[in-house]
Amino acid sequence: MVEPGCGAGGVNALAPVVAVRSTPLSFQIGARTLLAVKRSLVRVAVSLDEAREGRLPMLPPLPREADGYVVTSLPEERLDAMIASGRMIGFVRQRYLRYHADLTGTYDAYLARLSSSARQGVKRKMRKVAQLSGGKIDVRRFVTPDELRAFHGIARGIARRTYQERLLGEALPDSPAFVDWMLARAAEDAVRAWLLYIGGEPAAYLYCPAQGDTLIYEFVGHDPRFNELSPGAVLQMEAFRELFAEGRFARFDFTEGEGQHKRQFSTGSVPCLDLLLLRPSFANRLTTAALGGFNRVVAGGKAAAQRAGADGLARKLRRG
Repeated sequence: MVEPGCGAGGVNALAPVVAVRSTPLSFQIGARTLLAVKRSLVRVAVSLDEAREGRLPMLPPLPREADGYVVTSLPEERLDAMIASGRMIGFVRQRYLRYHADLTGTYDAYLARLSSSARQGVKRKMRKVAQLSGGKIDVRRFVTPDELRAFHGIARGIARRTYQERLLGEALPDSPAFVDWMLARAAEDAVRAWLLYIGGEPAAYLYCPAQGDTLIYEFVGHDPRFNELSPGAVLQMEAFRELFAEGRFARFDFTEGEGQHKRQFSTGSVPCLDLLLLRPSFANRLTTAALGGFNRVVAGGKAAAQRAGADGLARKLRRG
Protein backbone atom coordinates (compact mmCIF):
# COMPACT_ATOMS: atom_id res chain seq x y z
CA MET A 1 0.00 0.00 0.00
CA VAL A 2 1.38 3.38 -0.98
CA GLU A 3 -0.44 6.61 -0.23
CA PRO A 4 0.48 10.23 0.52
CA GLY A 5 2.53 10.42 3.69
CA CYS A 6 3.27 6.69 3.73
CA GLY A 7 6.13 4.55 2.61
CA ALA A 8 6.04 1.14 0.99
CA GLY A 9 4.86 -0.48 4.19
CA GLY A 10 2.16 2.07 4.98
CA VAL A 11 4.13 3.64 7.86
CA ASN A 12 4.02 7.42 8.16
CA ALA A 13 7.17 8.85 6.60
CA LEU A 14 9.34 11.08 8.77
CA ALA A 15 11.24 12.58 5.83
CA PRO A 16 10.83 16.34 5.34
CA VAL A 17 8.50 17.57 2.64
CA VAL A 18 10.28 18.02 -0.66
CA ALA A 19 9.78 21.35 -2.41
CA VAL A 20 6.78 21.53 -4.73
CA ARG A 21 7.80 22.33 -8.30
CA SER A 22 5.82 23.23 -11.38
CA THR A 23 6.44 20.35 -13.81
CA PRO A 24 5.31 20.32 -17.45
CA LEU A 25 3.65 17.16 -18.74
CA SER A 26 4.55 17.47 -22.40
CA PHE A 27 2.80 16.26 -25.52
CA GLN A 28 6.02 15.90 -27.47
CA ILE A 29 7.18 14.61 -30.85
CA GLY A 30 10.96 14.34 -30.95
CA ALA A 31 12.34 17.65 -29.72
CA ARG A 32 9.12 19.56 -30.48
CA THR A 33 6.62 20.18 -27.70
CA LEU A 34 3.10 20.63 -29.05
CA LEU A 35 1.43 21.21 -25.69
CA ALA A 36 2.45 21.16 -22.04
CA VAL A 37 0.11 20.80 -19.08
CA LYS A 38 1.72 21.95 -15.83
CA ARG A 39 1.28 20.17 -12.55
CA SER A 40 2.72 21.01 -9.13
CA LEU A 41 4.69 17.93 -8.10
CA VAL A 42 6.97 16.74 -5.32
CA ARG A 43 10.05 15.02 -6.71
CA VAL A 44 11.09 11.79 -5.00
CA ALA A 45 14.44 10.53 -6.28
CA VAL A 46 15.37 6.86 -5.91
CA SER A 47 19.08 6.36 -5.21
CA LEU A 48 21.22 3.93 -7.17
CA ASP A 49 21.49 1.61 -4.17
CA GLU A 50 17.70 1.61 -3.76
CA ALA A 51 17.23 0.92 -7.48
CA ARG A 52 19.78 -1.91 -7.52
CA GLU A 53 18.19 -3.51 -4.44
CA GLY A 54 14.64 -3.05 -5.70
CA ARG A 55 13.57 -0.93 -2.73
CA LEU A 56 10.51 1.32 -2.77
CA PRO A 57 11.06 4.96 -1.80
CA MET A 58 9.36 6.62 1.15
CA LEU A 59 6.87 9.26 0.05
CA PRO A 60 6.81 12.42 2.17
CA PRO A 61 3.45 13.95 3.17
CA LEU A 62 1.88 15.60 0.16
CA PRO A 63 1.40 19.38 0.59
CA ARG A 64 -2.11 20.66 0.03
CA GLU A 65 -1.05 22.69 -3.00
CA ALA A 66 0.66 19.75 -4.74
CA ASP A 67 -1.00 17.66 -7.46
CA GLY A 68 1.12 14.62 -6.69
CA TYR A 69 4.59 13.11 -6.91
CA VAL A 70 7.09 12.36 -9.63
CA VAL A 71 9.18 9.34 -8.61
CA THR A 72 12.42 9.10 -10.60
CA SER A 73 14.46 5.93 -11.20
CA LEU A 74 11.86 3.60 -9.73
CA PRO A 75 12.99 -0.02 -10.41
CA GLU A 76 10.73 -1.24 -13.20
CA GLU A 77 9.96 -4.44 -11.34
CA ARG A 78 8.39 -2.44 -8.47
CA LEU A 79 5.88 -0.50 -10.57
CA ASP A 80 2.86 -2.54 -9.50
CA ALA A 81 3.84 -2.39 -5.84
CA MET A 82 4.28 1.39 -6.01
CA ILE A 83 0.75 2.01 -7.30
CA ALA A 84 -0.95 -0.94 -5.61
CA SER A 85 -3.13 1.14 -3.28
CA GLY A 86 -5.14 2.66 -6.12
CA ARG A 87 -5.54 5.94 -4.22
CA MET A 88 -3.29 7.80 -6.65
CA ILE A 89 -3.28 7.80 -10.45
CA GLY A 90 -0.12 6.10 -11.67
CA PHE A 91 1.33 7.16 -15.03
CA VAL A 92 4.68 6.05 -16.45
CA ARG A 93 6.42 9.11 -17.82
CA GLN A 94 9.46 7.35 -19.35
CA ARG A 95 11.41 4.10 -19.17
CA TYR A 96 15.20 3.81 -19.35
CA LEU A 97 18.27 1.99 -18.10
CA ARG A 98 20.05 3.61 -15.17
CA TYR A 99 23.71 3.04 -15.93
CA HIS A 100 26.51 2.73 -13.40
CA ALA A 101 30.16 1.74 -13.31
CA ASP A 102 31.91 -0.52 -10.80
CA LEU A 103 34.91 1.34 -9.34
CA THR A 104 36.29 -1.60 -7.37
CA GLY A 105 39.24 -3.50 -8.76
CA THR A 106 41.74 -1.87 -11.11
CA TYR A 107 41.57 0.58 -13.96
CA ASP A 108 43.04 -2.00 -16.35
CA ALA A 109 40.36 -4.51 -15.34
CA TYR A 110 37.71 -1.86 -15.96
CA LEU A 111 39.09 -1.17 -19.43
CA ALA A 112 39.01 -4.88 -20.22
CA ARG A 113 35.24 -4.88 -19.57
CA LEU A 114 34.62 -2.25 -22.24
CA SER A 115 34.05 -3.27 -25.83
CA SER A 116 37.11 -3.31 -28.07
CA SER A 117 35.61 -0.56 -30.24
CA ALA A 118 35.05 1.63 -27.15
CA ARG A 119 38.63 1.10 -25.95
CA GLN A 120 40.13 1.86 -29.35
CA GLY A 121 37.90 4.90 -29.85
CA VAL A 122 38.86 6.41 -26.50
CA LYS A 123 42.56 5.79 -27.10
CA ARG A 124 42.35 7.63 -30.44
CA LYS A 125 40.59 10.57 -28.81
CA MET A 126 43.13 10.71 -26.00
CA ARG A 127 46.04 10.72 -28.45
CA LYS A 128 44.53 13.64 -30.37
CA VAL A 129 44.01 15.67 -27.20
CA ALA A 130 47.52 14.87 -25.94
CA GLN A 131 49.05 16.04 -29.22
CA LEU A 132 47.53 19.48 -28.67
CA SER A 133 48.73 19.68 -25.08
CA GLY A 134 52.45 19.07 -25.31
CA GLY A 135 52.22 15.30 -25.58
CA LYS A 136 50.23 14.68 -22.37
CA ILE A 137 46.64 14.98 -21.24
CA ASP A 138 46.16 17.92 -18.91
CA VAL A 139 43.45 16.99 -16.37
CA ARG A 140 43.26 18.78 -13.02
CA ARG A 141 41.44 17.40 -9.99
CA PHE A 142 39.62 19.47 -7.33
CA VAL A 143 38.70 18.18 -3.87
CA THR A 144 39.11 20.74 -1.05
CA PRO A 145 36.87 23.81 -0.53
CA ASP A 146 39.57 26.19 -1.79
CA GLU A 147 40.14 23.99 -4.83
CA LEU A 148 36.40 23.75 -5.54
CA ARG A 149 36.01 27.50 -5.34
CA ALA A 150 38.67 27.87 -8.03
CA PHE A 151 37.10 25.06 -10.07
CA HIS A 152 33.70 26.73 -9.99
CA GLY A 153 34.94 29.99 -11.48
CA ILE A 154 36.70 28.25 -14.37
CA ALA A 155 33.94 25.70 -15.00
CA ARG A 156 31.31 28.44 -15.12
CA GLY A 157 33.30 30.03 -17.94
CA ILE A 158 32.86 26.79 -19.88
CA ALA A 159 29.25 26.29 -18.79
CA ARG A 160 28.10 29.60 -20.24
CA ARG A 161 28.97 28.32 -23.71
CA THR A 162 27.41 24.84 -23.40
CA TYR A 163 24.10 23.67 -24.86
CA GLN A 164 23.16 22.49 -21.35
CA GLU A 165 22.96 26.14 -20.29
CA ARG A 166 21.71 27.73 -23.51
CA LEU A 167 18.97 25.20 -24.27
CA LEU A 168 18.27 23.21 -21.10
CA GLY A 169 19.28 25.39 -18.17
CA GLU A 170 21.08 22.38 -16.68
CA ALA A 171 24.71 23.49 -16.63
CA LEU A 172 26.77 23.92 -13.46
CA PRO A 173 24.75 26.42 -11.34
CA ASP A 174 26.03 29.90 -10.58
CA SER A 175 23.89 30.68 -7.54
CA PRO A 176 25.42 31.56 -4.14
CA ALA A 177 23.28 28.82 -2.57
CA PHE A 178 24.82 26.17 -4.82
CA VAL A 179 28.36 27.44 -4.18
CA ASP A 180 27.77 27.36 -0.41
CA TRP A 181 26.39 23.82 -0.65
CA MET A 182 29.32 22.72 -2.83
CA LEU A 183 31.90 24.11 -0.40
CA ALA A 184 30.13 22.54 2.58
CA ARG A 185 30.16 19.14 0.88
CA ALA A 186 33.81 19.62 -0.06
CA ALA A 187 34.62 20.26 3.61
CA GLU A 188 33.15 16.80 4.28
CA ASP A 189 35.28 15.26 1.49
CA ALA A 190 32.09 14.54 -0.45
CA VAL A 191 32.85 16.14 -3.83
CA ARG A 192 35.14 15.32 -6.73
CA ALA A 193 35.56 17.60 -9.75
CA TRP A 194 37.85 17.75 -12.77
CA LEU A 195 38.82 20.14 -15.55
CA LEU A 196 40.33 19.15 -18.89
CA TYR A 197 42.66 21.64 -20.54
CA ILE A 198 43.49 21.43 -24.26
CA GLY A 199 46.37 23.53 -25.51
CA GLY A 200 46.35 25.40 -22.22
CA GLU A 201 42.65 26.33 -22.45
CA PRO A 202 39.89 24.95 -20.18
CA ALA A 203 37.83 22.70 -22.45
CA ALA A 204 35.58 20.51 -20.27
CA TYR A 205 34.40 20.06 -16.68
CA LEU A 206 32.97 17.21 -14.63
CA TYR A 207 31.37 17.77 -11.21
CA CYS A 208 30.42 14.80 -9.00
CA PRO A 209 29.07 14.91 -5.43
CA ALA A 210 29.23 11.75 -3.32
CA GLN A 211 26.44 9.81 -1.67
CA GLY A 212 28.12 7.35 0.66
CA ASP A 213 30.52 5.29 -1.45
CA THR A 214 28.76 6.27 -4.70
CA LEU A 215 29.92 9.18 -6.84
CA ILE A 216 27.16 10.90 -8.82
CA TYR A 217 27.45 12.18 -12.39
CA GLU A 218 25.74 15.52 -11.77
CA PHE A 219 27.11 18.34 -13.94
CA VAL A 220 29.20 17.96 -17.09
CA GLY A 221 29.92 20.21 -20.05
CA HIS A 222 32.49 21.18 -22.65
CA ASP A 223 33.35 24.18 -24.78
CA PRO A 224 31.73 23.64 -28.23
CA ARG A 225 34.94 24.82 -29.90
CA PHE A 226 36.42 21.42 -28.99
CA ASN A 227 33.49 19.28 -30.16
CA GLU A 228 35.52 17.28 -32.68
CA LEU A 229 37.97 16.17 -29.97
CA SER A 230 35.27 14.56 -27.76
CA PRO A 231 36.61 16.26 -24.60
CA GLY A 232 33.85 14.78 -22.42
CA ALA A 233 34.91 11.22 -23.19
CA VAL A 234 38.58 12.00 -22.58
CA LEU A 235 37.82 13.71 -19.27
CA GLN A 236 35.58 10.81 -18.18
CA MET A 237 38.34 8.26 -18.71
CA GLU A 238 40.95 10.32 -16.92
CA ALA A 239 38.56 10.86 -13.99
CA PHE A 240 38.00 7.09 -13.83
CA ARG A 241 41.75 6.51 -13.87
CA GLU A 242 42.12 8.75 -10.80
CA LEU A 243 39.11 7.22 -9.03
CA PHE A 244 40.45 3.68 -9.40
CA ALA A 245 43.82 4.86 -8.07
CA GLU A 246 42.15 6.59 -5.10
CA GLY A 247 40.03 3.56 -4.18
CA ARG A 248 37.56 5.62 -2.14
CA PHE A 249 34.35 4.98 -4.09
CA ALA A 250 32.64 1.72 -5.02
CA ARG A 251 30.37 2.93 -7.83
CA PHE A 252 29.89 5.73 -10.31
CA ASP A 253 26.23 6.59 -10.84
CA PHE A 254 25.35 7.93 -14.31
CA THR A 255 21.85 8.76 -12.94
CA GLU A 256 18.56 8.57 -14.79
CA GLY A 257 18.28 8.77 -18.54
CA GLU A 258 20.18 7.09 -21.33
CA GLY A 259 22.80 8.13 -23.84
CA GLN A 260 25.79 6.83 -25.77
CA HIS A 261 28.27 8.25 -23.26
CA LYS A 262 26.60 6.44 -20.37
CA ARG A 263 26.27 3.15 -22.25
CA GLN A 264 29.88 3.26 -23.39
CA PHE A 265 31.48 3.80 -19.99
CA SER A 266 29.13 1.80 -17.73
CA THR A 267 29.62 -1.74 -16.45
CA GLY A 268 25.99 -2.37 -15.45
CA SER A 269 22.47 -1.00 -15.51
CA VAL A 270 19.08 -1.22 -13.80
CA PRO A 271 15.78 -1.04 -15.77
CA CYS A 272 14.01 1.99 -14.30
CA LEU A 273 11.13 4.36 -14.98
CA ASP A 274 9.86 7.75 -13.93
CA LEU A 275 6.40 7.49 -12.40
CA LEU A 276 3.78 10.16 -11.85
CA LEU A 277 1.51 9.59 -8.85
CA LEU A 278 -1.31 12.13 -9.11
CA ARG A 279 -4.31 12.95 -6.99
CA PRO A 280 -7.38 11.18 -8.46
CA SER A 281 -9.08 14.36 -9.70
CA PHE A 282 -11.07 14.56 -12.93
CA ALA A 283 -8.50 16.94 -14.45
CA ASN A 284 -5.62 14.58 -13.67
CA ARG A 285 -7.51 11.58 -15.05
CA LEU A 286 -8.28 13.47 -18.24
CA THR A 287 -4.69 14.69 -18.63
CA THR A 288 -3.09 11.26 -18.14
CA ALA A 289 -5.61 9.60 -20.46
CA ALA A 290 -4.93 12.17 -23.19
CA LEU A 291 -1.16 11.99 -22.74
CA GLY A 292 -1.19 8.18 -22.76
CA GLY A 293 -3.26 8.13 -25.95
CA PHE A 294 -1.00 10.68 -27.61
CA ASN A 295 2.12 8.70 -26.72
CA ARG A 296 0.60 5.51 -28.13
CA VAL A 297 -0.18 7.27 -31.41
CA VAL A 298 3.38 8.61 -31.67
CA ALA A 299 4.85 5.19 -30.85
CA GLY A 300 2.58 3.60 -33.46
CA GLY A 301 3.66 6.14 -36.05
CA LYS A 302 7.32 5.43 -35.30
CA ALA A 303 6.77 1.67 -35.63
CA ALA A 304 4.95 2.13 -38.95
CA ALA A 305 7.73 4.37 -40.27
CA GLN A 306 10.35 1.80 -39.29
CA ARG A 307 8.42 -1.00 -41.02
CA ALA A 308 8.25 1.15 -44.15
CA GLY A 309 12.00 1.78 -44.01
CA ALA A 310 11.60 5.48 -43.27
CA ASP A 311 14.18 5.59 -40.47
CA GLY A 312 14.61 9.35 -40.68
CA LEU A 313 10.90 9.89 -40.06
CA ALA A 314 10.96 7.33 -37.26
CA ARG A 315 13.70 9.28 -35.48
CA LYS A 316 11.66 12.48 -35.75
CA LEU A 317 8.66 10.74 -34.21
CA ARG A 318 10.63 9.45 -31.25
CA ARG A 319 9.17 10.73 -28.02
CA GLY A 320 11.51 13.05 -26.09
